[in-house]
Amino acid sequence: MPQRLPSSVRLAISVIFKMPKTKFEILPGMPYPLGATCDGAGVNFSIFSEHATGVMLCLFGGAAVGDGEIARIPLVERTEHIWHAYIRGVRAGQRYGYRVSGPYDPPAGHRFNSAKLLLDPYARALDRTPRWHDSMIGYRSTAVDAAPRLDLRNSAAAMPKCVVVDSAYDWDGDRKPAIPWEDLVIYEAHVKGITALHPEVPRRIRGKFAALASPAVIRHLTSLGVNAVELMPVHQTAPERRLSKIGLSNYWGYNTIGYFAPDIRFASGSAPGSCVTEFKAMVKALHGAGIEVILDVVYNHSGEGNERGPTICFRGIDNATYYRLRTDGSGRCEDYTGTGNSLDMTHSRVLQMVMDSLRYWILEMHVDGLRFDLATTLARGPRGEFAASPFFAAIAQDPVISTAKLIAEPWDLGEGGYRVAGFPVNWKEWNARYRDSVRDFWRGASDSMGEFASRVTGSSDLYRAGGRAPLASINFVAAHDGFTLADLVSYNEKHNEANGEDSRDGDSHNRSWNCGVEGPSEDSAIRALREQQKRNFLATLILSQGVPMILAGDELGRSQRGNNNAYCQDNPISWIDWDSADATLIDFTRRLIRLRREHPIFRRPGWFTGAPAKGRRLKDLEWFRPDGAEMTSGDWGVGYAKTLGAFMNGNAITERDRAGVRIVDDSFFVMFNSYREPMEFKLAPKKWGREWTIILDTSDATAPQRVRSYSFEERVHLAGHAMVVLRRVA
Repeated sequence: MPQRLPSSVRLAISVIFKMPKTKFEILPGMPYPLGATCDGAGVNFSIFSEHATGVMLCLFGGAAVGDGEIARIPLVERTEHIWHAYIRGVRAGQRYGYRVSGPYDPPAGHRFNSAKLLLDPYARALDRTPRWHDSMIGYRSTAVDAAPRLDLRNSAAAMPKCVVVDSAYDWDGDRKPAIPWEDLVIYEAHVKGITALHPEVPRRIRGKFAALASPAVIRHLTSLGVNAVELMPVHQTAPERRLSKIGLSNYWGYNTIGYFAPDIRFASGSAPGSCVTEFKAMVKALHGAGIEVILDVVYNHSGEGNERGPTICFRGIDNATYYRLRTDGSGRCEDYTGTGNSLDMTHSRVLQMVMDSLRYWILEMHVDGLRFDLATTLARGPRGEFAASPFFAAIAQDPVISTAKLIAEPWDLGEGGYRVAGFPVNWKEWNARYRDSVRDFWRGASDSMGEFASRVTGSSDLYRAGGRAPLASINFVAAHDGFTLADLVSYNEKHNEANGEDSRDGDSHNRSWNCGVEGPSEDSAIRALREQQKRNFLATLILSQGVPMILAGDELGRSQRGNNNAYCQDNPISWIDWDSADATLIDFTRRLIRLRREHPIFRRPGWFTGAPAKGRRLKDLEWFRPDGAEMTSGDWGVGYAKTLGAFMNGNAITERDRAGVRIVDDSFFVMFNSYREPMEFKLAPKKWGREWTIILDTSDATAPQRVRSYSFEERVHLAGHAMVVLRRVA
């Protein structure tokens, strides 16, 4: 049981710390819930630290008072390493932070420093965007091998403050769209990147949550046909010293410091905590349009960097608990993420924080799903081994989190970190092998045809043996990390000079092809080929089995000028230029998504078997050579082959819809040619179909495309670097 603070001490504190017309009364409070919980009469403050010897709650005045500290209240109550107090008279909007005392023993992993103001790990909002200041560093040592000494500079003036938030919000009957995985089309976007230059969005809200909820942006998404936005990190991020010194910032936001707080960069209002209300309003507006919200979340590491990074939250609260530390007695951080630190998911309190955060975003903020950045780190056990962590078990048994959409980025930078197809059955995964295979095929790489066929039919070689469906694969050809679609067909090499690292950063093996000239070109033939390649990639992506994910702006032809790692470019390099949008490509993308939506053969929840369905004479899937003959095992081994066709039997789908009715669709013949030269493709014999009509040809961008029918065994002209889709009409 927590010890009660003596009444004489409570009285003394209430007398010492006063605001005009306001008196604080300090009561013991409760250890749960963690964070700052407002009930209208006061606020319960609660923070975990196992190794601390003292915790001080610091209250700050409102905007008129500036950064002035008006109260410093020791949290005397301690229950199971949770320090807590209830402060009567504190209201929503109150700004606060913590100072935590304890041993400063870096080799043992302890880096307590009460001179540093710390953020509450459970804070619901900050009062301003964090900015770098050297007072955030907790040590005074510049030599790498020198023993760090305590830095006693007070960081309060430089630090943003936490804000007590009133969680009340009128959701007005908001209901999550609950879109089945097989119907999902994901659009990966950055809140600012998609809205910063949108001419139909009011200037005062561009780049903000409110902009993403604007009619103009929602109209584009719904007209395109996407029904889920996967937002790049919107949790509160921390500044970085190197980037700040060269005038850049972590634009992407993979540098989280607050797992419960929306990033204040995206708030258009100035009222404390307004970012929470604006985020909720955005979700409600998207839901109203039938669009789900999936958050890209970064629980694998924090924004404090390695042991030489700043002390702004977890490091000062309990470094040895929150972070994985090396076992060599150095006190240095274990780094599986390439960012300097890794959160320790094997510690029950750290895992609890992550679970609490996930439930908060699902229940309180109404998000529909989560995409876990570098998810392998979350599943590493005590010795760093994969799948030994309690993380999977905690997710699986949670009735709230387990029913949300869960997507893994199934790798990290540690040993054995590449784990595509290694996640539990209820998880979906970013399928990097899909990306690589499709890129290789369309750039004409040798020995790419067999794997390409597997990827476009759901990657059964990866997922089927584990009891998973084709929908386990989140398919993509471009994402935030790497070339945009336009750059994928325009650059052979990365051009990251603007990042300030002499282009050493970013992946050097992009599987891209510039179509003959590096960068922009005035050659009409090269420009036409690039446009055709974009259509090839989009058509392949959207008509593949699995769940397609489109990078925001790819349907508009957005370029980053060859930068494949624009994480620090908060400028037009990263923002979508709506005025230069390619209307023809947008329309082509719309038609593709509509084709997928109208025909369940392209979004089967189950596997193709390569065999006839019961009572049927034709296989559900058959592969053909250009001469019209069925592919043999020997054909797949021809390394130079780059042309193939697939018959997809809409009358052999075995799955049933939610009403129990067997799914039936048209049948299609899809032809792929990644040769530079055109090919004549002979249609299959009569039993596969007597008459066919072309509904899609990537060599023709016009809409509607030409309509022509073909009889069985007739030859179809297939342009170089092109894809054709035919529908059986008889």
